[in-house]
Amino acid sequence: MSEEWWKNAVIYQIYPKSFLDTNNDGIGDLNGIDRKLDYLRELGVDALWISPFYLSPQIDNGYDIADYRKVDPMFGNNTDLEKLIKDAHEKGIKIIMDMVANHTSDQSIWFRESRKSKDNYFSDFYIWKDPKVDGSEPNNWGSNFGGSAWTFDENRQQYYLHYYGKQQPDLNWENPKVREAIYDVMRYWKAHGVDGWRMDVITSISKNQEFPDNANPHNLKYVVGNQNNGPRMHEFIHEINQEVFKPFSMMSVGEAPDSKSKDARRLVEPEREELNMVFTFEHMHVDRKPGDVNGRWAIQPVDVVQLKKTLANWQNTLNNHGWNALYFENHDRARTPSRWGNDKEYRYESATAFATVLHGLKGTPFVYQGEEIGMTNPEFKLDDYEDIELKTNYEKLVKQEKTISEADFLKAARKISRDNARTPMQWDDTKNSGFSDVSPWFKLNPNYKNLNVLKDRSSDKSIFKYYQTLIKLRHTEKVFEDGDFQLLLPDDKNIFAYTRTLDDEKWLVIANLSSEIQSVELLKNYIDDKIVINNYADKVSDSLKPYQAMILKSK
Repeated sequence: MSEEWWKNAVIYQIYPKSFLDTNNDGIGDLNGIDRKLDYLRELGVDALWISPFYLSPQIDNGYDIADYRKVDPMFGNNTDLEKLIKDAHEKGIKIIMDMVANHTSDQSIWFRESRKSKDNYFSDFYIWKDPKVDGSEPNNWGSNFGGSAWTFDENRQQYYLHYYGKQQPDLNWENPKVREAIYDVMRYWKAHGVDGWRMDVITSISKNQEFPDNANPHNLKYVVGNQNNGPRMHEFIHEINQEVFKPFSMMSVGEAPDSKSKDARRLVEPEREELNMVFTFEHMHVDRKPGDVNGRWAIQPVDVVQLKKTLANWQNTLNNHGWNALYFENHDRARTPSRWGNDKEYRYESATAFATVLHGLKGTPFVYQGEEIGMTNPEFKLDDYEDIELKTNYEKLVKQEKTISEADFLKAARKISRDNARTPMQWDDTKNSGFSDVSPWFKLNPNYKNLNVLKDRSSDKSIFKYYQTLIKLRHTEKVFEDGDFQLLLPDDKNIFAYTRTLDDEKWLVIANLSSEIQSVELLKNYIDDKIVINNYADKVSDSLKPYQAMILKSK
């Protein structure tokens, strides 16, 4: 298989805590993933990206790592991981680990030593600053999880920086010892057979060393911003490439929260030797009111025109200059049928319509666990949610700043909260949905009796089978890997349509992303063409039913 195997691949993300529990402690584990390898092979995926399973206090569900070399006992042990990697490889499935290189847990030995004094080996592993004269924080930087990005440490009598929870201190990438320690960890896992890396918030690792205040148009106490694309970011990422990715032929995909397509081009241009792909957040903001003080909690209906414009921009900007990572769902994103589609009357149709749009694009599609059966948001009460981001933002926006009502915050949480993706996987209609014999760590979506893998796979309208077909197309039709992309009907508020062209082959990907029938003049040109996939049993006409999606091949 070529070194660029990921270009023809479909990658499946597993959130291990919620995938499958095999030892009946209510928490998913590595053996649970191993047990479902045949299921994943049947789906057709080429690689698994597994969210962090390192030793962790689980303040941020494992993205707060205490020991990079040790599997957390809740997930099993290092031997279980080695068996999983071996078994996956035997079935032709690669393993991608999640590397959190921007921060660690405050329980890490690195941080425990660092906070002891200003003159030990680990003192400069983190970012420490003296208080201002009045004892306040070094600047107005805000944490993504609410409040200040600085926490005072009594022992050192200094503040340390954390872009996320106060239990997640940011590493000091200016210190070469920090960088080497991270590379060493990555080499360690390569030696255990890992094939690639998803790099968590990798564009945050370089900080502006002047630590200036952030612009503060809303006159807030703490301002989130200035947290990505720092002055040495490209230098650091290139160094990771030279030290780890390149010498060991490891695939890389970086999380790049603030990157626009022009920024991403510099990150993924092959000649620059940084990353293979990045995850953009830009297309995930199409249901957010721009510039609102409540940020992502200020929701609006999905803007399909903006979604098309953003995705097309990334397709065009990276064309011949790098590679796109394609996704709508992951552990930080809500379920697409509930967020952008219609998860009541048209759950099957909206799940498959958005899948069709995504998988027809140029790039590597990522499928998140449960997406392949159209899992939905659970519509919990506020007390049912677990996520630190939701809880801290509720405290900040509803209770302290009073910029959003509790009712509106709940409405937003039910649409976009990260917890929507973290409910246990719905395998069957038995107790706890076949996830565990005991009560799971997090509430199940109550709809698991009717929405589960077993039921979906035996249904006439199986989302799993539809995904199988899409994935097979990705593997067998060269046009999806190499074909040119052209957006059609850019201003249509409901129809997402584009062509993929390679040599004398022309394919049309088209979807109605609304609950109403839409007449589409364009379709008359394709009346005689071959339907390759269709989520209704219709022939081609000049209209599309609610959430109808098709891929057509021109004769």
